[in-house]
Amino acid sequence: MAHRSVRRPLLCAAVTGRVAWAGLLLLAPGTLLRPVGPTSTVAVATLRVLGARHLAQAAVTVHRPTPGTLGAGAAVDGIHAFTALALAAVDRRQRRAALADAAIAAAWAVLGTVAGRHEGEP
Repeated sequence: MAHRSVRRPLLCAAVTGRVAWAGLLLLAPGTLLRPVGPTSTVAVATLRVLGARHLAQAAVTVHRPTPGTLGAGAAVDGIHAFTALALAAVDRRQRRAALADAAIAAAWAVLGTVAGRHEGEP
């Protein structure tokens, strides 16, 4: 039981961080975009969609905080990172924003993987 209480703070931090990140993407996408690239209506809408995805992912994780759920979420984050890298490779205007997004998505993937491994420990 002691192990369980040690692992839960990591899961709680991951979910809380994801909800906070989702909030920023949904409520202040322009503020997040300004330092890294053009603030177009398409970019703002894209960040809002990503914010909704992060919020949904956090809700699923809270509802079912299993290693499988965390692993699936990490896989989604990893795919997101790779698609952002592909965008950076083909679109010079969006390169800085896409690289920043890839780094953030990769960090979420790593956090989800680590949290999933901790949740799976006996």
